[in-house]
Amino acid sequence: MAPPPGTASPARPAPRAGRHRVDLAILGVRVDAPVRRRAGAGPSDDGHVLLDGVPTALPVDAGSPYAISGGRLLLDGADLGLEAQPVARPRFYDLSTADGIPYERLARLHGSDVLASTVVQTCVRYAEDQRCRFCAIEASLAAGSTTAVKTPAQLAEVAEAAVRLDGVRQVVLTTGTTTGRGRGARHLARCVRAVTAAVPGLPVQVQCEPPAPGDLGVLRELHDAGATAIGIHVESLDEAVRRRWMPGKATVPMAQYDAAWDEAVRVFGRNRVSTYLLVGLGEDPDELVAGALRLAERGVYPFVVPYRPLAGTLAAADGVGAPAPALLDDVTTRVAAGLRRIGMRGADQGAGCAACGACSALPAAGG
Repeated sequence: MAPPPGTASPARPAPRAGRHRVDLAILGVRVDAPVRRRAGAGPSDDGHVLLDGVPTALPVDAGSPYAISGGRLLLDGADLGLEAQPVARPRFYDLSTADGIPYERLARLHGSDVLASTVVQTCVRYAEDQRCRFCAIEASLAAGSTTAVKTPAQLAEVAEAAVRLDGVRQVVLTTGTTTGRGRGARHLARCVRAVTAAVPGLPVQVQCEPPAPGDLGVLRELHDAGATAIGIHVESLDEAVRRRWMPGKATVPMAQYDAAWDEAVRVFGRNRVSTYLLVGLGEDPDELVAGALRLAERGVYPFVVPYRPLAGTLAAADGVGAPAPALLDDVTTRVAAGLRRIGMRGADQGAGCAACGACSALPAAGG
């Protein structure tokens, strides 16, 4: 039975599956996964499973040497001695709002106990010459599997049901970038306020671009609305990589990210701020590790995740593949060692991608 909202999840030990975790992240697994994320804001297209009891998001690949069968993880048919099972379809997926919108089109289960929603499913940077090459935020909207804008009342209704019916422990609210100076943060704040009013004490992470210069006060608005943590995602610290993979976001200077991270740490606290760093975009691995640990030293958790081809993205259309397992293992191992050295754990974020950890091999490596 889930603890009451606001109660921290118990610390999860690194799974015994740790030595397979990197290979699984790249090679995927053969499994029928009722909880699966397709297309959307990226960067992963995964099925959600419990691997040795730990929520884990893995690519579902019919050609993988790994499989989940009979409650076990298999490699080329051999039992690896690890319990594994897909996450069950949540009961809140069977409900709809009074005006007939299925809850599943408003928010999705991630891992085994995280409710996630993209509150604005469009992005001002979605023109082909501006789009992040790993992102398909508007593909799911075009497919009719979500709605363009989720209202605070809708999200509050879904969150209450997800906690009551399925033991959800935390919420992640992200947004496509809007034209406003807050880049979508003010709608996020309204949504957070409604969710936390409906389920007091429920931890909520928000994710957005850095606000425009002179508008950093919106970060305080997010905190005061009830957000527990914040993700301000840069994906790469290498300027050439940013221009190649994220031409629109690359127009936001790194100085703006620096200012937003520092203000967010001041407002939310150390290790309540995170950023995605994608492995496999062409960044020098030594520079990636060094940059990740510089972020950690200033209080920002570097959530290291492999780039994986996502349906509907420009990179997938061009045939760009995932990084080699050896590269992911090298970067993940070194970043995890640095995080242990300074005493920073993603699980301590309270809410969000780093707190969940399902999409990264970092928790299995001790980070």
